[in-house]
Amino acid sequence: MKMMLGLESGTVRIVPYDPEWPALFEAESRRLLSAVAPLLILLEHTGSTSVPGLAAKPVLDILGGVPDSAAVQPYVAPLIASGYVHRGEQGIPGREFFRRGEPRAYHLHLTSVGSAFWREHLAFRDYLRAHPAARDEYAELKRALAARFPNDREAYIAGKAPFVRQVVELASQRSS
Repeated sequence: MKMMLGLESGTVRIVPYDPEWPALFEAESRRLLSAVAPLLILLEHTGSTSVPGLAAKPVLDILGGVPDSAAVQPYVAPLIASGYVHRGEQGIPGREFFRRGEPRAYHLHLTSVGSAFWREHLAFRDYLRAHPAARDEYAELKRALAARFPNDREAYIAGKAPFVRQVVELASQRSS
């Protein structure tokens, strides 16, 4: 059975890992690179869909890195023209959030390549990729939170926060 991307607004649903997710990221990356050309952007597959074997919400997260000295504003219009809805910072300074699909299927987090947001998202992803026990613990936490908060995304996110902070801290200790 082929799983599709897409999550209805206001809901939390966790699905098993889909080995098609990396290919969907590659296809969307090509589309995004074309949409913003000639602007420079580095695209990384992040979030749970980027970790092989990790259960996830069926929404593909893309981390878009702009050069440290670049303004983000020139990227907004081409991304909107390519089908993304710009949602602004949404409480995270230095990150511009975009989503695409109805129901939402793609999230794009636009930030500076040198930002803490950039570094922490990659550290979290890379740690889970390298540590299957941590990946599996995270999957269990996400399933439990989704069962407890199926219609409360904010509570689900808040419930994951201590685990995420702990992993980012572990990852930064290993890289220093």
